[in-house]
Amino acid sequence: GDIGTSPLYTMQTFLNGQGGLAHTDRAAVLGILSLVFWSITLITTVKYVFIAMRIDNNGEGGIFALYSLIRKYGAWLAIPAMLGGAAFLADSVLTPAVSISSAVEGLETLPLLEPIMSENKELTLMITIVIIVCLFAVQSRGTERIGRTFGTVVMIWFSFLAVVGLVNLSSDWSVLEALNPVYGVEFLFSHHNAAGLAVMGTVFLSTTGAEALYSDMGHVGRGNIYATWPFVKCCLLLSYMGQGAWLMNNAANPELMGIADLNPFYQMLAPGLRPFAVGLSTVAAIIAS
Repeated sequence: GDIGTSPLYTMQTFLNGQGGLAHTDRAAVLGILSLVFWSITLITTVKYVFIAMRIDNNGEGGIFALYSLIRKYGAWLAIPAMLGGAAFLADSVLTPAVSISSAVEGLETLPLLEPIMSENKELTLMITIVIIVCLFAVQSRGTERIGRTFGTVVMIWFSFLAVVGLVNLSSDWSVLEALNPVYGVEFLFSHHNAAGLAVMGTVFLSTTGAEALYSDMGHVGRGNIYATWPFVKCCLLLSYMGQGAWLMNNAANPELMGIADLNPFYQMLAPGLRPFAVGLSTVAAIIAS
């Protein structure tokens, strides 16, 4: 759920860093997609799925389970354990705010609500706060009961990401060239990259939630993660590639130049599909939180 909400805001943040759609060319799109693909592959698949999940403490994962395995080698290891715990806590604070607000921002793309949302900029914030308060009010009922219900919704969400991404990707299959890591390295140090090395902060957004694969291993089971991660990764990559294809096809679209905080995820959807997407993405963001 956590990493599944990343497509809502990763490419939007990239556009903001580039200075908008008008400053985004093919080299930039292929570059960011390449960085995203290899970051997800190296950090999530290699680091967490292949390596970290083998370092468990009686089936339990997470920073403190890892610390319990190595603390006998020195008392000073409590320091990196506390730093890791603090970083995880920071991510836990960040995720609900970013994920839910990004989902709610989809209301701004609906023609019926666009005037209301544009005139009341704080409305997105207020809706997000109400959702988060309600979320934590029911969380005490237990993760197992809630998770049983949410699991089906998350599966629908990832399937939606894949289908929408594939539809847009089919308009320009050349975007798959981004699988070549050379595009990512060249973009990182080229004049096409307006954000400089700070673009890696944007790329990191695509991997937020990956640590939950390890930290929640004792709760959901290693076998379940191994079985579902290939499906999840394919859905994520199809979504990112679809957004990339849409960006390249609309880089010179004058109708889109004046839109502030353009979000490729919502813009690539047919207008009639956006209300469903906003509702589903909001539920997915709540689950991620």
